[in-house]
Formats: sequence, structure tokens, C-alpha cells
Amino acid sequence: MRIAVLDDYQDVARSYADWGSLDVEVFTEHIADVDELVARLEPFEVIAAMRERTPFPRSVLSRLPNLKLLVTTGMRNASIDLEAARELGVVVSGTGSGQGRGATSELAWGLILAVLRDIPGQDRRIREGGWQTGVGVELGGKTLGVLGLGRLGSQVAAVGRAFGMDVIAWSRNLTEQRAAEGGARLVGKDELFATADVLSVHLVLGERTRGLVGEAELALMKPTAYLINTSRGPIVDEAALRAALHEGRIAGAGIDVFGAEPLPADDPWRTTPRTVLTPHIGYVTDDTYQAFFTETVEDVRAYAAGSPIRVLNAG
Repeated sequence: MRIAVLDDYQDVARSYADWGSLDVEVFTEHIADVDELVARLEPFEVIAAMRERTPFPRSVLSRLPNLKLLVTTGMRNASIDLEAARELGVVVSGTGSGQGRGATSELAWGLILAVLRDIPGQDRRIREGGWQTGVGVELGGKTLGVLGLGRLGSQVAAVGRAFGMDVIAWSRNLTEQRAAEGGARLVGKDELFATADVLSVHLVLGERTRGLVGEAELALMKPTAYLINTSRGPIVDEAALRAALHEGRIAGAGIDVFGAEPLPADDPWRTTPRTVLTPHIGYVTDDTYQAFFTETVEDVRAYAAGSPIRVLNAG
């Protein structure tokens, strides 16, 4: 079998797993053009996708007649049409490890500290020969708003409490009991946005959450408040957020996820002020990659042996 490993930006897939004698070709550059993608992938029987970096809708899957196995890191991938894959005879397998750790919530706190204390800016000024400029913001006594109190949101809430913050939370189905179990106090949606000094987004992208943080929600936020997004770019109306940042209607933002990834060279995010930006690295850690690529190889070998594992589109 010929195996394509996609979007291995750091060119590390081979070093994190024992691929043995498997016929592997690694693609380190993202292929955005659909026709080019199909042409490059047409010979392969197996494709290993890194999270949602490359979408596989029906229109792409139907043009890959040799494809038999599509492996995605993680056990959920909204950019793969599972029904179409099943109809076309393509097995989709996932990887189960690397999901319970705190990599993304750790990055959320990295962004919070970086933007509230202007760590990138202070570092840059030292290297340019300067010294202190600006005044940072302390977390103790402030209010942390958590939009989505699942596993990651609860991890972020725990750190907020350790910093001495008042932690509040909201999502559509969150109850007072569940909020208390997650270390937060349930409030209404408007109160969350109006009260939070730091608002961190931890929702799964779907029809009900796409654009959930829009112009109206941003207008509720304090001019001294900060927005952190390590979930998915389209949960936030990016144009509305950029306008709020340019106009100083909120104090700043830490953003790890974007509607277009990788960001185009002329993307307006690259010149948006009051921001700390990272290139969707919430899950990009040594431990997570070790689990992802090791289990990708397990999935390939299990399929080759006739017993696919961690199948996401079983009929």
C-alpha cells in the first residue's frame, strides 16, 4: 500500500512512529487547491490526515478511486464526510490517545499571560535595545469567563481558580450542577460577555456554534476585556473581532485558530493590533504527536491485516 501523510508541517511524522517497511510519502506543505490535491493523492490507497487541516468532503473523496483507508488523528473530524466515505468503500479510522491531556488548555493560558502582560512585545523591545513600555494586567481578583465548560474548559477554569479568579461559565446545555462540578458559576450568555475580564472559548464547532461570538456579543464586552480562542476560528465572527480590536473596543485577543488555515500571506489577521497569534498549535506537542502517529501506524497495520480498528464510519 502507498501511504500519504498530509500536512506534516514540521516533517516529524517518521520520527514519532515506527513505520517499518511501509511505503510512506510525507507532504510537509499544505495543498489548498482541490484539483492539485486530488492529482497528488490519486495514487494512494491510504491517507493519513492531521486533524482538520485538509478537508475531505464527498467532492474530494469521489475523485480518489484508489483510496481505501483514511486515518485522522483524533476520534472526531468535522472536515471528513463519513457517510460519503462509507458509501465509497473508504474506511475512516481515528486515533484515541492524546485526547485527555491538557495541551490546548495549557496554550490557552500561555496566550492569556502573553497578551495580558505583553510578553511578545516586551521581548521584542529588549531585542531592539529598549526597555519597559506599557503596564500589564494581573489576573488575581479578575473574572474568567469560560464559553463551553467541557474537558478543556474545565481545565482552564481550574487554572483560573488557582490564580484567584472568579470563574463563570455559559453554554446552551450547561446546568448549575455541571458548572459547579467544572469549578465555575453558571451565568447567562449576556452576563458572561459583559462580566468577563478574560473570556476563553472552548466549544465544538457546529451549526449552533458557528458565529456564536458575533458583533452583538463583542459589544457587550468591557473595553478592558480580552478574548482567547483556542477552539475553532469560525465560532467567532472574525471580521467583527478584528474591528473591535482596531477600534479599541476590547483590550486584546489571543488567537490560535482561524477561518483560513494556514493564514494567507495577506490575511488581515497579520496586521491586527492588540493580539498575540499562534498558528493552531494547541495540540502540537511532543506527547500528542507521539500518540497520534503511533496510533496512525496501528490503524494502517490493522487495516492491512484485515481487521480495521477505531473505525469512525462503520455502517
